Amino acid sequence: MKQAWPPFVQAVQALPSVPDILSVMAEMTGLRFVCVAHVTETSWTTCAVLDQLGFGLAPGDELDVGTTLCRSVRAANATIVIDHVSGDDLFHNHPTPRQYGFESYVSIPIHGIDGEFFGTLCGLDPRPLPLSESKTLKSLTLFAQLISKQLEAERRYADRNSELSVEKENAMLREQFIAVLGHDIRTPLSSILHGAEILLQAGGDERTRTIARTMQRSGQRIARMIDDVLDFTRGRLGGGIGLDAAAVADLDDALRQVVAECQHEHPDQRIEAVIDVPGTVWCNRDRVAQVLANLLANALRYGRKDAPVRVDARLAGGTFTLTVANEGDTIDPAKLGKLFQPYWRDDDGQPRRGLGLGLYIASEIARAHHGLLEVVSAHGQTAFTFSIPAGLR
Repeated sequence: MKQAWPPFVQAVQALPSVPDILSVMAEMTGLRFVCVAHVTETSWTTCAVLDQLGFGLAPGDELDVGTTLCRSVRAANATIVIDHVSGDDLFHNHPTPRQYGFESYVSIPIHGIDGEFFGTLCGLDPRPLPLSESKTLKSLTLFAQLISKQLEAERRYADRNSELSVEKENAMLREQFIAVLGHDIRTPLSSILHGAEILLQAGGDERTRTIARTMQRSGQRIARMIDDVLDFTRGRLGGGIGLDAAAVADLDDALRQVVAECQHEHPDQRIEAVIDVPGTVWCNRDRVAQVLANLLANALRYGRKDAPVRVDARLAGGTFTLTVANEGDTIDPAKLGKLFQPYWRDDDGQPRRGLGLGLYIASEIARAHHGLLEVVSAHGQTAFTFSIPAGLR
């Protein structure tokens, strides 16, 4: 069974111009053995050959590199050309011409990607031939350069195809990941939440109700985490968070609902809200509410427990702005730019909840609305401001 060619032989065999180059080289010079060889410090391998002398070399066949002049070409990275070995001062007693029986010889470097030495374009013949003539040698050098350029181009093309293949595989894995989160995990989670709701509605003893409430809160927290990871996956690895925007006339109601829910979850902390959105805002209602929920969760988490968290939502001058401010430690200016990075957390030694995606997702929602999410922290006050154009886009 024939062995598969090594990659460097396959690379030369894949170049459709090489047989034509060898044929023209033989016809132009009279050389009856011409080839492209891959040459390293320890090996000489035929990659393509036109053999009219019956040497019997085929692609993939090897010679002892120590018996070839191509080794010297590689060492010096320079052409060797001999018109007539017997009359050549340097090579008339050299063992290589005697071993292979040639009088005329040429070997020109071929380079691969980034200029690394690949091998040689070489030829030989038992007859003396005028290979060193300027026009002949220039043409042969151009042939070697052409092969070099084609090898480099094919390698870069293969690398690009490999990158595209990896990207395609990553896209498939991303879609599978989204499908698993969106269905395979969310479906049983919905059953758990539904079961907890049934237990709460059924009454029962206090222990059962306590367990049901714990199940419900844990399930809702997991559901929020799933939503966050899905948003991250679509936003970071896909084309950004998608929006189904519309003219929303009751955005203030949605924001007040978020404030009420957060206040219920944090009865020991105070939220003061001023919400003044008298007109219509072109946005995704649920996404803007999600921004407020994420900003409130952050403020309640890091703010002083004895100071209120302040919410200010306004529609003025064609811009909707939503600010959430809290009192607490001033954020180091060096850390402000990292707040909107996914999974980034300040190493403050406090226990962690969630995945660290809330601010990142809020910033992506702002970007999807052609808006901004900004943060200012000074003198013990930190404020996040979400602003978007309110008009139809």
